[in-house]
Order: sequence, then structure tokens, then C-alpha cells
Amino acid sequence: MLFWILIGLVIIQRLVELRVAKRNEQKLKSQGAFEAGASHYPYMVAMHTGFFIFLIAEVLLTDRPLSPVWPVLLAVFLAMQVMRVWCLASLGEFWNTKIIILPGANVVKRGPYKWLRHPNYVIVTTELLVLPLIFQAYLTAVLFMALNAWMLSVRIPAEERALREVTDYTERFGPGSSRTS
Repeated sequence: MLFWILIGLVIIQRLVELRVAKRNEQKLKSQGAFEAGASHYPYMVAMHTGFFIFLIAEVLLTDRPLSPVWPVLLAVFLAMQVMRVWCLASLGEFWNTKIIILPGANVVKRGPYKWLRHPNYVIVTTELLVLPLIFQAYLTAVLFMALNAWMLSVRIPAEERALREVTDYTERFGPGSSRTS
């Protein structure tokens, strides 16, 4: 029961986030923003969709009990949801699932972005690990940690490059800066 409640809530959350992202994208593009790294975006969507499919399949096929440490893992997952909302609120209209860059914009350096350049990626990585571990879906955890590492190795450089080219990123972080934590 916990599995279906949690998965249902996370899927609803993601669908709401996609709506917010689309609204933000339209608003920013009306101000002259552009999308960077568009070629990898369909793969990212496929990866995240695949995550839910694999997780549901593994949980149903293996029928394992909850992890003995599931309360701790659930607490970490819930903390990540609070952090996720903090990231979205800190970026405001600049938050998106795509890399949408507004030329001349000031790079956001408030909220968790005061300490980490890409806190949302830390959150997503943690979620991709912790959520399957709650339900002892080890194959899903390992597979999607590897896929996520590959995705971030493409996405973060694309985002950093676009930010350096048309925003105040270099001024705020220095010419050789690539803080990607």
C-alpha cells in the first residue's frame, strides 16, 4: 500500500512540475530565452519515465518486503521533497526541466543555489537511489544511478556552457568556474 501511495504522489508531483516547466518556458521564451541541450532532453524524459516503469515492475515481480531501514530512507526522500520545493521557489520563473536560458539574465544565487551550483541534480540523484531502496528494488537503483550519471555528464556541461555564453555566470563564478555540485 505504501508503494502505490508514494509512487502515485511522486508521479502526480512530476506531472505538476512538467506543467510549471511548460509555463515557465513559454514566459521566458516570450522574453527572448532559448533552449540549450535540446538533443539530450528526450533521452532524459525516457530515462525518468523508464525509472518508474522499472521500479513498478521490479517491486511487483520480486515482491520483497520494505527495507528494514525504510523509515530512514523515507525520511531522506521526504527531505528531498522539501529541498525540491526550495529549489523551485528559489529559481522561480527560471526553473525548468529543460535548459532554458535567458540572455543577459543574472544567475540565481539564492536559496540552495547560494551553496551548490546544481542542487536540484543532487536531489534527483538522491531520489533515484533512495526511492528504490525503500522497496529493495536494487536493480532499479543501480541501473538508474548509472543512467543518471551518464545523463548528468551530458546535461551539466551543456547547461554550464550556455550559462557562461549568455549570462553573468562567468562574472559571478570566475572564468574557469564549473561548480557542478
